[in-house]
Amino acid sequence: MEIKVVSNNESTTQAIAQKYAQSIKAPCVISLKGDLGAGKTTFAKGFAKGLGINEVVTSPTFTIMNEYEGKMPLYHFDMYRLSSKEEAINCGFEEYFDLTKLQGVVLVEWAENVEGLLPALHVEVNFKKLNESDREIAITVKGWV
Repeated sequence: MEIKVVSNNESTTQAIAQKYAQSIKAPCVISLKGDLGAGKTTFAKGFAKGLGINEVVTSPTFTIMNEYEGKMPLYHFDMYRLSSKEEAINCGFEEYFDLTKLQGVVLVEWAENVEGLLPALHVEVNFKKLNESDREIAITVKGWV
């Protein structure tokens, strides 16, 4: 099943993500895919608000992972600088993708760079630039039978 919505600005993208986060149950891994500037970090900011996180959420491009506490833990990854799932494994990140041990939600920006590391059952959010301001956001549950 896939849900598609169109956002025409950052605040709408954040509102969509905030509403979606309010329906999420742990454990959950969510991959965020799309071109540079497509809205992945904006979505992450709204998602964090939906989990009751009041901290400023930034893209962890250089630290690779930020952890936030809300109504459940949020682990926000940015895999932009990684070139393979092996590199992520060498950093010890695979433990965050084990649904039998995960106690919160994992958001993975640039999940394309770690294909094969995410669990079979996860949510994929694809961002597509339609023009300068509009984004198509497609949410799909992967691995669901």
